[in-house]
Amino acid sequence: MARELGSRGITFNVVGPGLTETSMEPAAQRRAAREPQDPDSPGPPRQAEEIAATVAFLVSEHAAYITGAVVPVDGGAGMGPLISRDCRLPPAVPLAIRT
Repeated sequence: MARELGSRGITFNVVGPGLTETSMEPAAQRRAAREPQDPDSPGPPRQAEEIAATVAFLVSEHAAYITGAVVPVDGGAGMGPLISRDCRLPPAVPLAIRT
């Protein structure tokens, strides 16, 4: 997509959010807060504003030369095979930005 859209002045990047605190799964969040933390765990769910800050950067003029990137905002959860098999992360969010 980045190659196809680049000639039209459009950048295309993907944000891969990690576990994010929302009102959709409050019981799971409370359970995660009570369970002992695995040393390889990325920690508690993050705030949506932390994901939004990355998106805001990618749509800013400061990121005009960034295209075709996958930007993980997951607290390190995606660093390798240390992710638990039962870890369910939300899908990545593609961004097409006209510059």
